[in-house]
Amino acid sequence: MKNFQFHWFKQIVASNGKLERRLSLGEYKRAVSWSKYLVSSGAEIKGEGEEEWSADMSELYIGNKFASGKHSRIYRGVYKQKDVAIKLISQPEEDGDLAALLEKQFTSEVALLLRLKHPNIITLIGACKKPPVFCIITEYLAGGSLRKFLHQQVPYSLPLNLVLKLALDIAHGMEYLHAQGILHRDLKSENLLLDEDMHVKVADFGISCLESQCGSAKGFTGTYRWMAPEMIKEKHHTKKVDIYSFGIVLWELLTALIPFDNMTPEQAAFAVCQKWGSGMDTLPPEYSGFPNSSNDRQESVFVYRS
Repeated sequence: MKNFQFHWFKQIVASNGKLERRLSLGEYKRAVSWSKYLVSSGAEIKGEGEEEWSADMSELYIGNKFASGKHSRIYRGVYKQKDVAIKLISQPEEDGDLAALLEKQFTSEVALLLRLKHPNIITLIGACKKPPVFCIITEYLAGGSLRKFLHQQVPYSLPLNLVLKLALDIAHGMEYLHAQGILHRDLKSENLLLDEDMHVKVADFGISCLESQCGSAKGFTGTYRWMAPEMIKEKHHTKKVDIYSFGIVLWELLTALIPFDNMTPEQAAFAVCQKWGSGMDTLPPEYSGFPNSSNDRQESVFVYRS
């Protein structure tokens, strides 16, 4: 097992001891603001609370960052001698409303993950809550995101049997979620992770909800390129929003392209709401059995049961 090391203040050092890269000024300032919640020796995190999901933070060690979001950083690490992924979420001190929203999303994500047990859903290992820093620990999947995998492929080059295998993995995971009454609401290739055997697991439940409690999409922070029209318009929504997003992901699998790549995210959102042409209306001849209209494809392609 690699002995992961973590240095916040001046530089990030890889596990082989070589300098990997220096922190940017913004990362350095954030690192300093988080440092009082992290023990620099081995990056052991101080935690508290006796919740069911509360992890033993003395057993957690943080390695190198491999992904980031607007308010979070995701690191590879070790927990109880197992490789894990660690999402650290930082509440902004200057924005109370956003801080409250991030805490609500953290609590919701942990509560949902705690009840989910399925081979195509990411597995929760544990979590800790010490405002303004929250931590979610999940299994680590070495294959990275589906988006990263597709980015490495030649467009339209994925074998159809692999497309179907990946699509069925996603469909099985989403069927299970919907059977539990849960809407994902941010289904996209970046939130679909691959293990070493090319099995897909659905991840990132930060803005998921129980369908009975979702309400409208007012203030929703999903991703326009994958977002259903009713989400963009901040209307009441059902599991159909995940079905729409699955249609977009299936198009990605068939093409290995980014949806609406000739538009900005805002232009894509406007085009979807207006049902304009999007550059997603054609597929190569070998896929002639699929619906040729993007609207038809999004409405008809999703079948949970294989």
